[in-house]
Amino acid sequence: MICPFCTKKDSRVLESRLTGENSVRRRRECEACGKRFTTYERVEVMQMLVVKRSGGREPYEREKLLSGVSRACAKTDVSAAEIDDLVDSLESELAAQGKREVPAAFLGELALKRIKKLNDVAYVRFASVYRKFSSIDDFVSELSAFQVDPQVMQD
Repeated sequence: MICPFCTKKDSRVLESRLTGENSVRRRRECEACGKRFTTYERVEVMQMLVVKRSGGREPYEREKLLSGVSRACAKTDVSAAEIDDLVDSLESELAAQGKREVPAAFLGELALKRIKKLNDVAYVRFASVYRKFSSIDDFVSELSAFQVDPQVMQD
């Protein structure tokens, strides 16, 4: 592993721990300069294509999903570790299904189910962007459905 401080290749692992379903966190120390740094190893999931609403296809990007979920969870009590775990579990479910192509709508619904379990406000934020709310009425109808039967949103 290349040291981010001195760019030497020799480093030793001080500690390893699982951080989610698909990743390992390693604390390392550079043999040359003695500085410590952290690396993350993820299981590489097969390359998936996301089928957009327009019919176009693009490669699945973890960072894109992570960014959207992070924005929805901003200024809530949801931690970065919980967001990472959410995306890890979503990717694990997709990998278990073994599909090479997944519709964006399906991906969004999987994310919504998981966000709902974390935080109600983050759920409404994500839903407003994902479902393209265009008016206050869209928010009201979503919140009304939520108040009538909160379990509907979790299924």
